[in-house]
Amino acid sequence: MKATQYEGNKTFSVVEKSQEDPKQGEVRIKVAYSGVCGTDVHIYHGMMDGRVDMPQTIGHEMSGTIDAIGTGVNDYAVGDKVVVRPLDDSKAKASDKGFNHICEELNFIGIDSPGSMQQYWNVPAFTLHKLKENTDLKLAALIEPLSVATHDVRLSELVKGETAVVLGGGPIGLLVAMVAKEVGAQVIISEVNPTRIAKAKELGFDAVSPLEVDLVEYVHGKTEGRKADVVFEVAGVQPALDVMTEVAGIRGRIVMVAIHGVKKEIDLFKFFWKELKLIGARVYEREDYEKSIALITANELPFEDMITDVQPLSNIQQVFENIDKNPDGLKVLMDCQL
Repeated sequence: MKATQYEGNKTFSVVEKSQEDPKQGEVRIKVAYSGVCGTDVHIYHGMMDGRVDMPQTIGHEMSGTIDAIGTGVNDYAVGDKVVVRPLDDSKAKASDKGFNHICEELNFIGIDSPGSMQQYWNVPAFTLHKLKENTDLKLAALIEPLSVATHDVRLSELVKGETAVVLGGGPIGLLVAMVAKEVGAQVIISEVNPTRIAKAKELGFDAVSPLEVDLVEYVHGKTEGRKADVVFEVAGVQPALDVMTEVAGIRGRIVMVAIHGVKKEIDLFKFFWKELKLIGARVYEREDYEKSIALITANELPFEDMITDVQPLSNIQQVFENIDKNPDGLKVLMDCQL
């Protein structure tokens, strides 16, 4: 079978490997599509070389069909369409308080252990979610990043009639905006990239550039002075941190979606003055996956517009090089059978 390997130094290889029979409690998946995540791009840039055991197959956004089943697996059958929730929490302890999705010794499959950018992939059965037979496997590859969004929106406690401001209009920002809109909220997206602003508007969102308008005044005018009930910080840059406390209204909730690897400045006075809440949000839980599966199955949101390119697995080096050259794109999928 064909598999890709990250070798370090911005280099991927495509190798031939023997298929492995699934062990007890495992299944083997014939991978249909594997999406390229921002984390995968960080790996390509060498930012996670201390964590990734090279050479390693990466990837965690995927869809596929069960090809073989190990002993002890009773809830699945060969031919079932599935996605993987790539969190191995088998080392969870009582001190994790039951929040196994962020347990201290979490193994994030596809980063800490081999991932989905290969033709066949063996995984623990407890990571699986079954799909309906009519599910489009191309769209199903969006379930993992969509689950980040459903988790973020759920933790925000956003309800119909409230206003949500999404800082950052990349793939995750747009998915957060879709889920927030599905809840019934008024959504405003702040993004500096003109191509992404245009894309957000095509998708039916109110999108503006903070370089061209005063975002605080814009949101003030759109909400009769109430400002945002919820702010999703997805951009991961200091200007977003600066404006998030300004654009939030009284008792607003700010959800930290972006990953900040170093300490940043935040205006803590605004938290006191307006009784704001700051909510950390990391990955997802089972219920978030089930919500995302329901959304993909219904296919009432413009998910197809999120997929900007599909490339054969054998083109993996070119795919990552092109992502570097074209930051305007949204979601690139690898066809893992080509």
